[in-house]
Amino acid sequence: MVFKSHDNGFGSVTKSLHWVVAALFITVFSIGWYMDFLPLGMAKLEWMSRHKSLGITILGLAVLRIVWRLYEPSPKALSAHKLERLAAKLGHLGLYAVMIAMPLSGWMMSSAANFPVSVFGLFTLPNLVAPNKELFETLRTVHWGLSWAIAVLVGTHVAAALKHHFIDRDATLRRMLPHGTKKVAANPSKEHRNV
Repeated sequence: MVFKSHDNGFGSVTKSLHWVVAALFITVFSIGWYMDFLPLGMAKLEWMSRHKSLGITILGLAVLRIVWRLYEPSPKALSAHKLERLAAKLGHLGLYAVMIAMPLSGWMMSSAANFPVSVFGLFTLPNLVAPNKELFETLRTVHWGLSWAIAVLVGTHVAAALKHHFIDRDATLRRMLPHGTKKVAANPSKEHRNV
């Protein structure tokens, strides 16, 4: 497997970061909704601790992903439509933004509630803001709103990938899969027919 991305496809580092972050997003999102239905008690606090630890993990991986994205070249877009390419760029920027904003808002929310964030019991993060009940409520609303933004962005991202695969019949989705195409032909529709 190719380590770095190239003109025709994604490298193993980018693919790994993509799928690990995707799995973590689904896990953290699910835990977040699940723990909201739990009564206050030890079980809820344990799930909150897991939620925070995984959220900080996403933050670290998001920073790594952005640094790696700036370091390596991007594969050529397979779409010939300028509007579609612009929408893809804006969608990716939105996903990068929420990968940073969501865990930061949660970290700040915990700080405002005067509950330090422990990461898997290994270390405790410093508070980002002083305890403040009003700020906590505001950040809780922001965190909730960002969860819906993530749902919309991820849903759109998945829908776009499926559209490329089933309607456009190009290699956009396949070249992000772990063992996807290693080389994309000049004519995507012809390349698809030969697979």
